[in-house]
Amino acid sequence: MLKSMTAYGSAESLKDNLEFIVEIRSGNYRYREIVLRLPQSLQPFEEKVRSVVSSTVKRGRIEISIQIKDNGDKDLKLELNRPLVKAYINVFNELNEELGCKQSIDLSFLSQLKDVIITKQDSIDLETVWPNLEAVINKALLSMESMRINEGRALEKDFLKRLDRIKGYIDEIRSRTKVIIESYRDKLRQKINKLIKPIEINEDRLMQEVALIADRSDITEELIRVESHLEQFRNFMDQDDVIGRRLDFLLQEINREVNTMGSKAADSLVSQLAVEIKAELEKLREQIQNVE
Repeated sequence: MLKSMTAYGSAESLKDNLEFIVEIRSGNYRYREIVLRLPQSLQPFEEKVRSVVSSTVKRGRIEISIQIKDNGDKDLKLELNRPLVKAYINVFNELNEELGCKQSIDLSFLSQLKDVIITKQDSIDLETVWPNLEAVINKALLSMESMRINEGRALEKDFLKRLDRIKGYIDEIRSRTKVIIESYRDKLRQKINKLIKPIEINEDRLMQEVALIADRSDITEELIRVESHLEQFRNFMDQDDVIGRRLDFLLQEINREVNTMGSKAADSLVSQLAVEIKAELEKLREQIQNVE
C-alpha cells in the first residue's frame, strides 16, 4: 500500500481544564526527521513525543506543534523582577546625572515596563498530563495517516496507469524485434547491390552476417529484465512497508535496461518507443519522491 509523505493532521482535547491543540505536518525527506515545537511546560515529554511519532511515521520530515491552555481558575502569582527593576533604576540615575536633572522615578511608570512584574501559575502535574497528551497526539497522527493513505491511493492509480503504458511499449518492442533482423537483411542486400554490379549473392555468407548482427542487437535479456522489474514494482506497491526507495531503485534499473535496448537494437522505432518509456519513467520518478 502506497503512502504519501505529504500530509497534515490535527486534533484537540479538553480534559480537566487542560486544552491540548496538536498539529502535524509531514513532507518529503529521504530519511526520517522529527521537528518538535513544544511549550516550556511540555519539554520533559520531548522523547516520549518522538517515540509516539516514530511508531507511526517511518520516513519523511515531520513537524509537530503542540499548544497547551489551562482553562481552570487557578490563582495567579505576581512576582517582582527585582534584578530588572534595579537595572532600570540604575539607568535612570545615570541618565539624570548625565543630563544634570533631578527627575524622580514614577513607580506607576516603572511597573508598566516589560517583564518588571512576572505572572506565574502553578505548574502542571506531568504524571496526569501525559496520558491525555498522548491520546491527542495519536488522534492527530491518525488524521494525518488517513490523508497519507488517501494521497497514496491517488499515486497508486497514476502509477498503475503508467506501468500499463510502459508494458504496452515493451510489447511493441518485443514484436518489433522479429522484424528488425529481416529489415537489416534487406537493407544489407540493397547496399551490396548498390556497391557492386548485380551478381549472385552468397546467401550463406549473407545469413552469417545477418546472424552476427542479430546476436549483437539481441535485446531479449533486457526485455525480460524490464518485465521482471515491472512485476516487482507492482508487488512492492501491495506491501505495507516503506517502499519509496525500493521503487526508485527499480526505476533506475528499468531506465538502464531501456537505454541498452535503444542502443543495441539500432532501430528507429525501438528508439522512439524507448524515448516514450523514459518519459513515463521520469514522471514516475518525480511522483515516487513523495512515497514513504
